[in-house]
Amino acid sequence: MTIIGNLLIAGSEKRGTNGEFHGIESATGNPLPVSFGGATPEDVERAASKAWAAFQLYRETDLESRAAFLETIAEEVESIGDSLIVRAMAETGLPRGRLEGERARTLGQLRLFAKEVRDGRFQELRFDGADPSRKPAPKPDLRLRNVPLGPVAVFGASNFPLAFSVAGGDTASALAAGCPVIVKAHSAHPGTSELVGRAVQRAVARANLHPGTFSLIFDTGFEAGQKLVADPRIRAVGFTGSRRGGTALMEIASRRKQPIPVYAEMSSINPVILFPDALKNRAREIASAFVASLVLGAGQFCTNPGLLLALDGADLDTFTQTAAELLAEISAQPMLTPSIAKAYSDGVAKLERHPEVRSIASGKTGSAYEGAAALFETSAEAFLAHHELQDEVFGAAGLIVRCRNLAQLDEVVDALEGQLTVALHIDDGDQEAVTSLIPKLELLAGRLLVNGFGTGVEVSPAMVHGGPYPATSDGRSTSVGTLAIYRFLRPVSYQDFPVILLPQALR
Repeated sequence: MTIIGNLLIAGSEKRGTNGEFHGIESATGNPLPVSFGGATPEDVERAASKAWAAFQLYRETDLESRAAFLETIAEEVESIGDSLIVRAMAETGLPRGRLEGERARTLGQLRLFAKEVRDGRFQELRFDGADPSRKPAPKPDLRLRNVPLGPVAVFGASNFPLAFSVAGGDTASALAAGCPVIVKAHSAHPGTSELVGRAVQRAVARANLHPGTFSLIFDTGFEAGQKLVADPRIRAVGFTGSRRGGTALMEIASRRKQPIPVYAEMSSINPVILFPDALKNRAREIASAFVASLVLGAGQFCTNPGLLLALDGADLDTFTQTAAELLAEISAQPMLTPSIAKAYSDGVAKLERHPEVRSIASGKTGSAYEGAAALFETSAEAFLAHHELQDEVFGAAGLIVRCRNLAQLDEVVDALEGQLTVALHIDDGDQEAVTSLIPKLELLAGRLLVNGFGTGVEVSPAMVHGGPYPATSDGRSTSVGTLAIYRFLRPVSYQDFPVILLPQALR
């Protein structure tokens, strides 16, 4: 399928005239064919205007039609075929197997939300009947349902060109809720975004929906994205990216005449806690699994383990020695973009220069656009004294914190910022220590897991991919799983309505 580089606004397309840029081949840093035009403020205005017009119709679509629309998007994305994978490989440097799996996840998300829509429970219909005889005052008839917020701005993620981008989880859950979507494509994979955007556009036409139900814009800087969040017709934002980017959007949203929610997934180092018995019995085994999770996707998942807490001693020495031996044999991997590669290199160099940090091992070096894995260690005292050691290094870098005892490990946990995941490695003898720590961990992260690692996020009704700030801007929400739909809904109560005026679902 042909990539043209146009904006896709409300069923039409046009060349953006606010500058231009190229997709970059991740492995070489060279520009790929076809340039992309940035959206002007007028383009953003048109997309928002069309989305608002579409909202008045789309919000009241029957559940079967809405579910069928989501399934049609999945069909259209699937129909792109191998050209989607080939383009995504070029733009991101991610291997074929990873991207084929991500495409399957994207299709699965869309179909899962179609099922959720058909089920209808997300409406949370509630009925509390009247009692005219109640004293001292009659009881009114009350009925409640969730209604969609309005048009949603979705910002594509650099590290998931499919599952967290144009037709990814934010888009799927917003459309499932009854909200039109305007996607600001990520500049790391504009060709991939256009291919998927055209698929969604075709699905809108096939479903006979208002064309403003979906738009895709490109941005040569930050202007179009900022304009989109500030537009009064946008009623929520979905974002996956850096803390700096997420907080910037939150500030814009909060300054609006009508502030809106920004659901931003931003920063997490995903602590791994090795309890004494597990470390004693399985140090080498855990080290092998840890290294595999650390380097997965060149460490460019939001759930790669960047921090490891354990008690100092011979068992931890065995763990670190095993991890170092394994890391030394691992080749550098392509990073998503040259700028991400540079940021990773700078982050590793900062740890190497830190006076309280010791380098344990590094992987084989590669080109300037590849990231070599790196593992460091420090003491609990140093970690507590230097808050910058909690900073995320986006890539395959990990920091081990050596604690004197469980009490000091507990102190380190108290000092941590909000996280997406915390992984606990335990054996039978560790259960008492773990039990006392769980209440704290529930306040720290959105997902707790035992004898595993956070990489690999199951798309499930029981999944939470979120956590306290700065993991996400709103720790009550999730961007993965069917609970994600509730981000784009709000409750409305209807009191003493004549039946004929009630929404159909509440009659």
